[in-house]
Amino acid sequence: MNYRILLPVTLFVLIISISCTNDVAEVPETLSFHDSTLTVWRQAEPVLLFGIPVDSFDMVSGNIRPNSFLSTILLKHGVPMQEIDMAIRNSSHVFDPRKIKSGNSYILFLDKDTLGRARYMVYEHDQSTSYIFSFSDSLNISPYYREISSEIRFASGTIETSLWDAMIYGGLHPTLAVQLSEIYAWTVDFFGLQKGDNFKVIYEELYIDDKSLGIGKIFGAQFTWAGNTVIAVPFVQDGKESYYDSEGNSLRKAFLKAPLQFSRISSRFSSSRLHPILRIRRPHFGVDYAAPIGTPVVSIGDGRVISATNEGANGRMVRIRHNSVYSTAYLHLSRFAPGITAGKFVRQGEVIGYVGNSGLSTGPHLDFRFFKNGSPVDPLRVEAPPVEPVSEENLERFEKAKTVVIRLLETI
Repeated sequence: MNYRILLPVTLFVLIISISCTNDVAEVPETLSFHDSTLTVWRQAEPVLLFGIPVDSFDMVSGNIRPNSFLSTILLKHGVPMQEIDMAIRNSSHVFDPRKIKSGNSYILFLDKDTLGRARYMVYEHDQSTSYIFSFSDSLNISPYYREISSEIRFASGTIETSLWDAMIYGGLHPTLAVQLSEIYAWTVDFFGLQKGDNFKVIYEELYIDDKSLGIGKIFGAQFTWAGNTVIAVPFVQDGKESYYDSEGNSLRKAFLKAPLQFSRISSRFSSSRLHPILRIRRPHFGVDYAAPIGTPVVSIGDGRVISATNEGANGRMVRIRHNSVYSTAYLHLSRFAPGITAGKFVRQGEVIGYVGNSGLSTGPHLDFRFFKNGSPVDPLRVEAPPVEPVSEENLERFEKAKTVVIRLLETI
């Protein structure tokens, strides 16, 4: 036997045997030397989670409880208050622990001994970002970003009951309904959809690993409602992207079609309605949207709050003047949004309050009222003027973008 070969191999095996521990997986590897075969063991790559070797620790997971503090969790697992404070001070520019949200998950990496001291805490702030609190070799907080990928998808659907149900039945991500309703909020009455109305859409879906995060950008859409087909073409003008129809008119109008999302109309505008409580007939100059208590209510357009008070039978009520012609009112709210007081200027889509059943009400709903020159009009029949269309100098560029979108929609 050739000893010049055997001795180095023997030492190599001895070194590996000493360096391996019971906590690390070992993988057999076969080496051949002429007519002899020798099996050695090499150390396997450690299993990492958030860059931390999981084999070296015991792990405990949980969720942040309401009104709890970071120190509440860490003190129970042996981390001194001085170290907690130092880690926060060292990384104040990275993350503010006061922004920790109740309900979010965390993982503790504990020493494998009877004390079980926490060496790391990983807090999942959102689906793509976590923060690692280190109480090991260093005291700091570092961000951990999960890679987000995207896929371009084409989809279509036909309304049977609602846009939301069409998404579910079609196996589409339900937030696609939210995205479409925002794009078409000024042109399609989503509370008046009928069976047979349909849509086509080109969109981006975002993923982390194989888990969908929801919808990214909408690259183009088509919605057919009440016999009218409206194309949505994304186009950048004056440095801002918006959606335009096939004529180059903005889909964004002066007013939203409705002040809240995904509810149902329980009572319409009427000059003679049987009051559900008083049992007498009298005018109902608004539209009632049945929705759960706490549903956000938004202003349908830019304007200034005239009043935000409790008005007897109308309950908690916000009045908004949009211009010299139009004003709106939002009745029976459970509460007002922070900062909503008389004189406050609000933007279109800004939350002004939340659905409730204050005042004379049979159940949770929003009574929405629309006024033109001080007189009540049916909110469902208001035709709002559009904002700026595609400018003449941008028309050629817009036509090219529109052609691409229409051709892609035709393939669906």
